[in-house]
Amino acid sequence: MFAASSLTRAFTTIGQEFEQANPGTRLRFSFGGSADLVAQLEQGAPADVFASADEANMSKAVTGGLVAGEAHEFASNSMAIAVPPGNPAGIGSFADLGDPNVKVVVCAPQVPCGAATVTVEKRTGTSLTPVSEEQAVSDVLGKVASGEADAGIVYVTDIKNANGAVSGIAIPRPDNAVNSYPIAVLSSTGEPTLAQEFQTWVLGPRGRRVLHAAGFSGP
Repeated sequence: MFAASSLTRAFTTIGQEFEQANPGTRLRFSFGGSADLVAQLEQGAPADVFASADEANMSKAVTGGLVAGEAHEFASNSMAIAVPPGNPAGIGSFADLGDPNVKVVVCAPQVPCGAATVTVEKRTGTSLTPVSEEQAVSDVLGKVASGEADAGIVYVTDIKNANGAVSGIAIPRPDNAVNSYPIAVLSSTGEPTLAQEFQTWVLGPRGRRVLHAAGFSGP
């Protein structure tokens, strides 16, 4: 199962529940930046299901003939500002991140969380000068949690599931960006029935319950 890094906690729980309901089944997840996962699939990496953090990377997988059937949206997510506990830099809004003295970490523009960050920059008229651009949102979160950065742009769900390692500052809805998450069975799967069953589980009430608990919104 290839899945966006922002799905790590939710899909780990979903996978455990799926295995309990299907004795003898063992799922293996590979979490990472959606763009990196598509690149791995293009190079022949074996996988049965792909869950992307945006439609753009899923479209790339579809266009490349990597997907069997149709992709289905199953969740959505929006952006927030993560700061170390106590907010030592005194960040109050997205506009504050435009101060060149503030150390900001973001996702690279080619990955979903980076593209969403660019959208927020445009909507707020704020230009960021990040000290680092990461390939996965989990790396942004890690640098903020460790105190290497004053702030980072991550998903709302990352802050909710960080167990207090970071604090969150909301980005108002008119300026925020929302990513839709699609899932699809891959054409190279060697377990088409099981892959379809897992996709159906994610799309169904049991998957939605876990995703909602992790902070995701509906598709």
